[in-house]
Amino acid sequence: MKENTKKINAFLKRNLKWIILFICLIAFIELTEDVFSQEIMKADSIGYQIIEKYLISDYVTPIAKIITNLGGATCLISITVILMIAVKNKKIGLFIMLNLILQSLLNVLLKNILQRPRPTEYRIIDESGYSFPSGHSMASMAFYGFLIYLIYKNIKNKKIKYIAISMLSILIVAIGISRIYLGVHYTSDVIAGFLVSIFYLILYTSIISTFLKPREEEGNG
Repeated sequence: MKENTKKINAFLKRNLKWIILFICLIAFIELTEDVFSQEIMKADSIGYQIIEKYLISDYVTPIAKIITNLGGATCLISITVILMIAVKNKKIGLFIMLNLILQSLLNVLLKNILQRPRPTEYRIIDESGYSFPSGHSMASMAFYGFLIYLIYKNIKNKKIKYIAISMLSILIVAIGISRIYLGVHYTSDVIAGFLVSIFYLILYTSIISTFLKPREEEGNG
């Protein structure tokens, strides 16, 4: 029995990222089926009701607008340019740029296939285009998620590493919540954006990981 448990644990540890990828894919497909059926999901109403009850106020709205801009094109392009200049390893800079381009194209593709209209009932800001999956949620998870991956792999100081990872993780969630708060996305749009970007990130980092190995490690391989 113990031997079987060890084998299962070893299998799960070895294949964890692919298990997560599969779960994200199935969950995204489930949400997509509801969108194709033109359903407003229960989670959409519940998500907004929670935000309306506990968050919406004249004080929070300006903060939500600032947070949402951190997942917008202008901010992400600016950060990408800064990182491409500042990071010594130019290979990393190129992969940050490629990541931004690929996830943007993926979002445009999915939105134009699914063509879900945006919610209109609680709109605080103007926003054009389709709703599903949320572009800001996808972009924040894919972009800042990739930075989390790079920080985890390259920063040796554990205190700095985990503070940076925690701050970026909170930012990703906050950007998603801001999109619901501002009335430009359903809760399911945001969840779908996160799911598809996690799926995408696992594939992207798996493909490029061999190109980002330190030279010493490559030499030992």
